[in-house]
Amino acid sequence: MLAMPSATILLVGLLALPSAVRAVFRDEVGHIDYHYQLLGLPQRETTFFHRPRKDEQGSLLYTLSDEGVLGAVNPGTGGVVWRQFLAGDNNNKTAVGEGFARAGEGEGWVASAYGGEVHAWDAVTGRNTFWARFPGKVKDLEVMEMTEAERKDVLVLFEEEEKGETVLRRLNALHGDVVWEFREVTKDVPLQVSTNVEKVFVVFLKGTKGAYSLKVTTLDTLTGKRLDELVIGTKANLNDEGDIMLVGANSAAPIVAWTDAEHTALRVNVLGLKTSQEFPLVEGTVEVEIHAPHLIQSQPHFLVHSKTATGNKGEVYHIDLKTGHIAKAYDLPLLPGKGAFATSSISANVYFTRITEDELILVSSQSHGVLGRWPLKNTNSKVAPIHAVSEVIKKAGADGSYAVRSAALTADDEWALVRNGEIGWTRPEGLSGGVAATFAEIPESEELAKSLEQEAHSNPVQAYIHRVKRHINDLQYLPAYLNNVPARLISSIAGTDVTSSAGKLSRDSFGFHKLVILATKRGMVYGLDIGNSGAAVWQKRAFQISKGQKWDVKGILVNESSGEVTILGAHNDFVVLKTETGQVISAKAPSSEATTQSTAIIDTASGPRLLRIGLDGKIGDLPIDKAPKQTVVTRGADGELKGVVFIPDGTTAHESTSWIFSLPENQRVVSIATRPSHDAVASIGRVLGDRTVKYKYLNPNTIVVAAIDDKTWTLTVYLLDTVSGQILSSAKYNGVDPAKPVECAMAENWFVCSFFGQYTLRDNSAQSLKGYQIAVSDLYESEETNDRGPLGDASTFSSLDPVDVPTGVALPSVVSQTYIMGAPISALQVSQTRQGITTRHILAYLPENHGIMGIPRMLLEPRRPVGRDATPAEIEEGLFRYHPAIEIDPKSVITHERDVVGIKKIITSPAIVESTSLVFAYGVDIFGTRVTPSFLFDILGKGFNKVSLVSTVLALFVGVTMLGPMVRKKQINLRWSAPM
Repeated sequence: MLAMPSATILLVGLLALPSAVRAVFRDEVGHIDYHYQLLGLPQRETTFFHRPRKDEQGSLLYTLSDEGVLGAVNPGTGGVVWRQFLAGDNNNKTAVGEGFARAGEGEGWVASAYGGEVHAWDAVTGRNTFWARFPGKVKDLEVMEMTEAERKDVLVLFEEEEKGETVLRRLNALHGDVVWEFREVTKDVPLQVSTNVEKVFVVFLKGTKGAYSLKVTTLDTLTGKRLDELVIGTKANLNDEGDIMLVGANSAAPIVAWTDAEHTALRVNVLGLKTSQEFPLVEGTVEVEIHAPHLIQSQPHFLVHSKTATGNKGEVYHIDLKTGHIAKAYDLPLLPGKGAFATSSISANVYFTRITEDELILVSSQSHGVLGRWPLKNTNSKVAPIHAVSEVIKKAGADGSYAVRSAALTADDEWALVRNGEIGWTRPEGLSGGVAATFAEIPESEELAKSLEQEAHSNPVQAYIHRVKRHINDLQYLPAYLNNVPARLISSIAGTDVTSSAGKLSRDSFGFHKLVILATKRGMVYGLDIGNSGAAVWQKRAFQISKGQKWDVKGILVNESSGEVTILGAHNDFVVLKTETGQVISAKAPSSEATTQSTAIIDTASGPRLLRIGLDGKIGDLPIDKAPKQTVVTRGADGELKGVVFIPDGTTAHESTSWIFSLPENQRVVSIATRPSHDAVASIGRVLGDRTVKYKYLNPNTIVVAAIDDKTWTLTVYLLDTVSGQILSSAKYNGVDPAKPVECAMAENWFVCSFFGQYTLRDNSAQSLKGYQIAVSDLYESEETNDRGPLGDASTFSSLDPVDVPTGVALPSVVSQTYIMGAPISALQVSQTRQGITTRHILAYLPENHGIMGIPRMLLEPRRPVGRDATPAEIEEGLFRYHPAIEIDPKSVITHERDVVGIKKIITSPAIVESTSLVFAYGVDIFGTRVTPSFLFDILGKGFNKVSLVSTVLALFVGVTMLGPMVRKKQINLRWSAPM
């Protein structure tokens, strides 16, 4: 009768323990973790200053980045005020960088369009004021500055390719209702919508690719009815959309401009007129940009920015509103290096800001006279601006001086704000868009490495003498070490980190100081010091990636012995860098054709190596010292999996296929999981509550393959032996949505898979559970306890023997269970520790919650009793009653209150201390932390009162020192006073 209350208390304690262990304490925030709250690279057409409240003077800086993140930035500090991840919807098929954002002058909202969705956001808080979804793809979005209702509405241009229609909709900016829509069934390509005071213009490409002309359709602003249609230019005038530059939308004289393929001439047409004018460009021009005001009251002036291979130049033009004639007003000189222009308006006056590598220049559109010139300050190196936006303020006073602040994107993928020549802040937006990352140890000094290598290859006497000399030589560093002792002591007592001297990287005794090598889709590689809040130690541009393209990284590997990192790309490209400095050792630029399917980390006679796997799974012959020792699994042209081995033949190893695994008809592979390269196992068996043992199935040559049938909505999970290709186990899940992502992770003797599905209850077919599910499977050598299975007494075995042979492949005993998650999860990863003693966490990103969750392995235990309470023996083992739903416990979210968006992948690495696993997540944001699934059991936490301990020891020392003479005197007096 007394056992059940005790068991209940124990069960409650076990359930409460993980929450306490997983909790992120307030004093650890910012100490053990770090977060880069990023937006992505700002785009030229979707970045602007805007005053969110008409009666206030302060402006915010808005952008819709190439990552599909719309955000507002405080121009004073560079901090993010708010942001919305528009590209976060998995159903949104819009290519990155194809969104639109606009703001109405004097309005408190910002409008955006991405994919087929149109939103309006409160400009101060970022809250959604309306949301509308339409068929097709958004091609342009503009604000109607002048309407009959004395409000500003939104014009959205859609292309519905399935119907072959172009649709222009005018939406009420307050609640998103459609005021009118214009439809046209045409094969012409819609480009942009523009307005002036009286009309709406829709611009099309008319003709076929390589032989386009321009078509301009004029609409009535009140009803949306067609008023006129003009065809401008002749066929073969335009090759594609890239030749078009459409500017001046909503201005008094909106224009359309385009160049020829050789960039020798610029043609400009004022919308509404039949003719265009041609202007010569600077010789050697490779790129042209046009800058013009977007306000109706602004003067009809625009600037042509011509870029050459070595410099850039500006030309200012004026438009006569009566005749539509365009005339050049003045030139801005050709300056060497990179440069950017930005347009600003104050009432009718238009200003152009020029940012070069050395200075900031302000001119008026009326004349070439310089209104302000500020040399760039506070820069360690030259700023190479790509594009910029500016805000100009005319100061009150007789001198009529100006203040300018410009936000510029630099060639190093940084976003910097320049305020009257001084760098106000920089944001490392280049860290967004990560495609590959890995941990790297901080390299030891080369001199020490050489000394240790010399001692290793010497006889004991010479090695001993050499070591003594080295230690004597190291005495020169003793004064610096002693000077650093007080700082280390105070740091140890206060619980703070010691800053490395002179910014030099150094390891720590706990293994928390490591590097993370991050490669981004834009061709940049970063070295981040995770022991210093993820600070960027170095950054290098590996390759110059063309606009609209991505660096497709297939593999990354660190060679700790040489301190080098190798990155392989899909287009036969590679780069090798030093992990400590980012120095490029060797590189090969991407080719035009993709040649690589994937990569694999293999063991060779010359050490670990990154192997490139060609298309259709082809590898080819390899030198004998670079041939893999293990079987390499590749994918064939038809989706089949192949086991490839290499047969030595002299100095060469030949590729040979040892097995082929073909999927059933209509199935396709959606996820493959392998055991991590570091997967320490502390125990080969699991001790149960009755003291018996279930032995783990620990086969290192296994992979998990998840395949889905798009017709029957069935997911099949296979466990394959990579040596023989035999199926060790399989499980089938019905009702799985093939449009949703499926992800798997594997570690030790278990694996998990997550998917979205609808599960019909076995005891009641009329009921079903629908949601995001996670299935977990444990592998054991036998169903019986204290049994090693059929191979328990075998001294050797081979995976190539048939399954039915007694000494052949032993099939594992599989125990599985499925749980329903309270929210979608992705980017599954398993925590890693040095010896594998600490319990595991399954780390997963929560796309809807913008956080990372650590799910305790005990919570996903497949052996939890179903339909009954756990017995005392099971409770002692850590089991409790099965419940299908797993809610998102805020204490399990390791990102706590941080808003972490767009995480694509999570990587983990063990620290030196067994309790801790290092975590790094990348995608849009960067987040890193340390997790302790079994709590800190091998180091003192910040909660330990070191001051009290030191004070107690010092008090005892002082007390003993003071009381010692008194005690000795008393003992002497007692001896003298004792009777003889």
